[in-house]
This record gives sequence, structure tokens and C-alpha cells, in this order.
Amino acid sequence: MNDKKRLLTGDRPTGKLHLGHYVGSLTNRVQLQDEYECYFLIADLHMLTTKPDKDAIFALRTNTYEMVLDYLAAGIDPAKSTIFLQSSVHAVYEMNLFFEMLVTLPRLSRLPSIKEMARAAHLDDEALPFGLVGYPVLQAADILMPRAHLVPVGKDNESHVEISREISRRFNRMYDEVFPIPDVLIGDVPSLVGTDGQSKMSKSLDNAIFLSDDAKTVANKVRRMYTDPKRVRADIPGTVEGNPVFIYHDVFNPNRSEVEDLKERYRQGRVGDVEVKEKLTTALNQFLDPLRDRRAHFQSQSGMVEEAIYDGTKRANEIGDETLMMMKKAMGLTGVWNRVSRKARARKKTRALD
Repeated sequence: MNDKKRLLTGDRPTGKLHLGHYVGSLTNRVQLQDEYECYFLIADLHMLTTKPDKDAIFALRTNTYEMVLDYLAAGIDPAKSTIFLQSSVHAVYEMNLFFEMLVTLPRLSRLPSIKEMARAAHLDDEALPFGLVGYPVLQAADILMPRAHLVPVGKDNESHVEISREISRRFNRMYDEVFPIPDVLIGDVPSLVGTDGQSKMSKSLDNAIFLSDDAKTVANKVRRMYTDPKRVRADIPGTVEGNPVFIYHDVFNPNRSEVEDLKERYRQGRVGDVEVKEKLTTALNQFLDPLRDRRAHFQSQSGMVEEAIYDGTKRANEIGDETLMMMKKAMGLTGVWNRVSRKARARKKTRALD
């Protein structure tokens, strides 16, 4: 019998994953897949909350493939973990409906992340979809479908998981103890700044270094990175704190003596941005090389990505059916149907014998 606690997290399939995804959540997933029974969600329904158009749907197949390929390259093992397609787990739809009854509109409207998502999608109050306001409720259905105990997320999703915690408490109090209260796990680097130095790394802002970028692309992106804007010459002392190039050095460069030497010389005006960026490029490419190799290996195995999704979605449906039955029993919904169907079958049998 598997007595491991369960973990759930996931991503919207909008394309390839980047370094921000890796430090924010992927690294925790890889490290925890031996300790937890892991469920990794391909959140295609969530994608529709901000991009409900034909182009987004048309790109879904390719984006899903690329994203799962990044999962495998990062070290997620489909033999240990369940990778599943959200829209193909029917329990999620029913659970979302039940959970909508357990949370108020004002509570959801207070979430700053919803407003930020609406702004990013260029949606004003008049165009705000009901589905976007209810995003955290659908997320609660995702988390509680496998009855997860732990949710590794980026910092911007922490408030959404709190909605899941509130819903699980309310359901347990109103009906029966069905759900654990899921805990949040934030990555060591909660939010990685983009190469522009202005905002967090994002595909849509064109400030991302992707896990699949080749060495030349990484070098070009690092060369264009934002640094200290007040430092116009290499002999002028520069600021290290908050400097994106040094933030990346701290996260991805394992040579600590090199990093500290660069920081000291940068503060004293004894090293130029070119050298600092060249050493960062080397560190990033050394970090990404094993991921690139694994990605190429899995990409060469025709049908492997699709098999991982198929097998994982079958497993997710099994656990989802189990959770849904537990919920309906707790709510008293199965009793009515069982009585109706038992009486109806008995009547039909009697009529057939007459």
C-alpha cells in the first residue's frame, strides 16, 4: 500500500519553460518525486481563462508536447510521477462546480493576482470573464482532485492555494473530513527577474531564457541583459544588489569564489560588464547542458511524451473518480441516486415478469 503523501502542481501549456519555471517550481518537483506521490498538471483549462481563442487552442498540441519535454529534460520521471491533461479528467469539472458553492465573489475579487492577470491579458472590468475570476476555484479542484498535501508554486500563486485551503476546510466542516489542508512550498528563488531587469521572467514579455535555448542563444540574451544603468564605464564602481546579472550568478553559478571575486571587483570599478556577462554565459550553459542532452534524448523517442501523458491521465482519472465518490457520499448525493436507481430497476424487473 502506498502511504506517501501527495503533491500537485502544474503549468499552463503556453509554450516552452524557462529558467524562472525551473527555480520557482521545477527543481522542487524533481527533488520531491521520490518522497511524494506526485501529480503534475497540464493546465489547458486554465489557459482558456485568458486566451479563449482559436489560435491558442490550435497551438495547444505543440505547446503541450514542448512543455512535457521540458519536464522530462528537467528530471521528472513519468515512472515515478503522474503527468496528466487537466481537460481530460472529468472529476475536475464536477469538483469545480461543487467548490463554487463554497466561496464568495468578494473573496475572489480581493485577490490581487486576478487583477494582475486581467491587466496582462488587457481585460478591463467589462471584459473580465467569469472563468478568470473563478480561476482559483478551478485551481482548488486541481489541487484537491488527488487530495494533495503539498503544492509547490511560484510566489504569485501562493494566494490561490490559500483559496484551496479555505475550500477544503469549509467542505470538511460542512460535510465530512475528505480533504487534507494543502501546504504551500515556495522555491528558493520565489520570482526570477527577467533579462530586462524590469519584471519577472515571462514568455509574453520576451525577457526569458528557455531551458531549451542553445548555447549561442543564451550568449546573445545574456549580452543584452540589463545591468547597473549608472555605470557607463568599467572603471566606475557599480551596484551588485538588485543587478540582474549578479542575481543570475548567485542562482546558477556554482563557483562561489568566482562570483564573490566578480562582485568585489564590480563594486570597486575593476571589472567590466563584458567579463561578468561572459562568465555568466559559461555558468548558464554548463547548467543547461545536461537538460539539453536529456531533451534531445527524449525527443528522439517517438511517442514517449504522448505515452507519458496518456498513462498519467488514466491514473489521474482513477484517483479523481475516487475523490468524487468520497465527496458525493459526504454530501449525501449518492444516497438519492442509489435509492432511485434501486427502485427503478426493481420496478422494471417486476414489469418484465408480468
